[in-house]
Amino acid sequence: MLQFDSHVRAVAKACTFHTRALRHVRHMLSTELAVTIGCSIVGSRLDYCNSLLYGAPSMSLDRLQRCQDMLARVVTQSSSRTSAKPLLQSLHWLPIRERIRHKVATLTFKAHRLSSPPYLNSLLNDYVSSRTLRPSSTPRLIVPRTRTELAKRAFSVAAPALWNSLPVDVVDTNTLPTFKKHLKTYLYQCAYLT
Repeated sequence: MLQFDSHVRAVAKACTFHTRALRHVRHMLSTELAVTIGCSIVGSRLDYCNSLLYGAPSMSLDRLQRCQDMLARVVTQSSSRTSAKPLLQSLHWLPIRERIRHKVATLTFKAHRLSSPPYLNSLLNDYVSSRTLRPSSTPRLIVPRTRTELAKRAFSVAAPALWNSLPVDVVDTNTLPTFKKHLKTYLYQCAYLT
């Protein structure tokens, strides 16, 4: 089964190395500079190709979440026993699962609304109801039927399912920056306020 264990282990190892290196010089840096360095060196590794981890086993995602938690503690100069969730919230960082959802939803917006890239656009089809029970201007996508859990992780299935689960005010945006802003707000609320 496609679990990306070796990839997750390699990313976690690199993130841990760089976070520990940042810890050694953290006392000489301002909080703003520490956040910038942390996002540049560690955050970029956590986000690189993370859309492939959509639907990955919890064990893999938990390993990456621990790396992000450790980074938040180093950046905020908190002890290792401090709960990471309030730290992530104060830094306005989305947890790993929401970062992955953000990436997949953004790719879906680009493919569906901007037709870029064309090979992803061809995998998405608009849902057209055979009968109109109530007026609906919400753009929904067809979610193909699958037989296996692994198939549910394919972009052609995961993207429409995620897109259809988003609220109307997020999906109905016209520009990419507005979509990203509304999406991050929604995912932030899901992660921390519910």
